[in-house]
Amino acid sequence: MCNVAETWLTQDAYDRLKAELEELETAGRAEIAKRIEIAREEGDLKENGGYHAAKEEQGKIEARIRELAAKLKDAVVGAAPDVANGVAAGMVVTAKILGDEEVFLLGSREMAGDSDLDVYSEASPLGQAILGKHIGDSASYLAPNGKSITVEIVDAKPYEG
Repeated sequence: MCNVAETWLTQDAYDRLKAELEELETAGRAEIAKRIEIAREEGDLKENGGYHAAKEEQGKIEARIRELAAKLKDAVVGAAPDVANGVAAGMVVTAKILGDEEVFLLGSREMAGDSDLDVYSEASPLGQAILGKHIGDSASYLAPNGKSITVEIVDAKPYEG
């Protein structure tokens, strides 16, 4: 089972994130540096909207680079989690929550790619409550409003991506 620091990714998701990281570290940084330089040449930086917008964009790019680098560093690639070990990151879970059956991916948004599946982090209250549980098991967690919510695992299978 993955621990919370790890991010399970399909090979496809890993490759997509790695390509995005490389693009941001090379062309993305070069483009934003060029935009900042052009804006600097316009003069007074205090009232230069283009400069401030480019600096803000630079901050967003650097934050995304840090986020991707951390995810890829802690990524577990390829081997899907084993259902016999219970619910784990990288699984599509079907659960009854407040009487309604819901299907979601336990993991990260990056893992899901363009999928329409709802995604819950294994670090979320729901995720922590169901980690390691097996089909037929029930668990409960506290919602942000303080109410206890019971969850029953109906099905769990590795995400095929």
